[in-house]
Amino acid sequence: MKNISKLLIFGFGALLFSCNDAIDIKQPGRLDADAAFESVDDLEAGLFGTLNTFDTSSDIAFGSVFTDELSIGFDSGGQGLADYGFVLNPGSEAPAVFWIRGYRQINSATRLIEAAKIITPEAGDLERYNDIIGQAYALRAFAHFELLSYFSTDLTDDNALGVIAVDFIPSIDQKLLRNTNGEVFALINEDLDRANGLLDNTFDPLYVSKDFVTALRARIATFRGNYPEAATLAQQLVTKYPLATRAEYEGIFNDVDNTEIIFKLERTLNDNYDGQGATGGISAGGWAGARFAFVDATLDGSPYFEMGRSLFNLLDPADIRYDVNVAPTSVIDPNYLTSADPSESDKLVIQKYPGSGGQPLMNDLKVFRSSEMLLILAEARADAGTFNGTSSTASLIKQLRDARFGTPQALPVYANQTEAFAAVLNERRIELAFEGFRYKDLKRLGERANQGVLKDAVDCAFNGACSLSASDFRFTMPLPIVEFNANPGLREQQNPGY
Repeated sequence: MKNISKLLIFGFGALLFSCNDAIDIKQPGRLDADAAFESVDDLEAGLFGTLNTFDTSSDIAFGSVFTDELSIGFDSGGQGLADYGFVLNPGSEAPAVFWIRGYRQINSATRLIEAAKIITPEAGDLERYNDIIGQAYALRAFAHFELLSYFSTDLTDDNALGVIAVDFIPSIDQKLLRNTNGEVFALINEDLDRANGLLDNTFDPLYVSKDFVTALRARIATFRGNYPEAATLAQQLVTKYPLATRAEYEGIFNDVDNTEIIFKLERTLNDNYDGQGATGGISAGGWAGARFAFVDATLDGSPYFEMGRSLFNLLDPADIRYDVNVAPTSVIDPNYLTSADPSESDKLVIQKYPGSGGQPLMNDLKVFRSSEMLLILAEARADAGTFNGTSSTASLIKQLRDARFGTPQALPVYANQTEAFAAVLNERRIELAFEGFRYKDLKRLGERANQGVLKDAVDCAFNGACSLSASDFRFTMPLPIVEFNANPGLREQQNPGY
């Protein structure tokens, strides 16, 4: 199954899932799939349609502009200024995008699971049939978790309000309210258990695998503060997926190497995401690199966002991550702080998504990589108080830096646990830059690391929006107004601060 062409996603799959709201369901709680799903081949096409609803370009856009990864580019036309100024309310674009996207994904996966119930596979198709259903369960779990990461105030608290847990097709007249975190995680764990029992043992980074389930569980355990479980799961994947060499690392972001990649979303010519998408907006879509530039990832490519100076100052030119993230056409002014016009003397062009297949700015979206798992393990060591010496936070960060520099690096020493957490957060900031992690990392770990959003003074001189404490209520998104229009009871469950 996992060698079938992904081009099917954009034909039959797009047709099946062009409408995703519960209003399209004729019969409450049941998918009307008699015509659409008649065989395992149909289910497979439906799976491609479900995979096609998953996209991290909005996470990249919001996570970069709302935090301290970006500065306003010299070719800006005013894109993203509200998000750049920390403006976030129920009418903002971001909460609507993430809420609607999450439930579109959940609905799509649930339809597929429901459709499978009316199909009896032939003996030779049973393994493929089970694998398709397993992928659907895992994707539904992933979508629920992503919603929680944005809309729940505290994922470590089972009694805190989470999101609406949905494992069925709602009817038109149902007005569902938020479940607690404990209830949503119970559904997530149930879906992941089912997925793990159904998925086959093959691996392809473009499809959900048992390693996807392990990686998701490790990420969830970290958000939940369950560090012993996070460490056990992350260690399994670190052992199985060695860190890339410098050449391999560069190849990862040129889409010619899959070292370290546990799961990614492929982006190819003529697919549904082959286009510029909403530039400057959180609805995004299209090429990942178009979140920062209009034409290409060069100085002449019309960058409307540039790399934030506070992030750039963490990078070392000897580190391959510098080469991956900073375009060689950038204009770098070491004296930018005293420059009469740093917007002209200092131009830091982002090249994390240079393009592939001949299309500038279009690259695969990396969702789970083993370097994230290693940093989860480093964070777990810090939580356990093992932050110096061997098998510690320090030794794991050194291991990652050794790989990225290509030569042995000094073993760090941390004075206390707060310093160790800050080191993990800073290393994540470099390793996972422009991949959609920064906002959620600060929400989850910022207070323990005594770190929030902190832009360089030159990047916020025009609006004064230089810092945002990790304890600020805006690190949890508001429920969007668009949902209140259809489900007014949710107004009483709005998040604090809004």
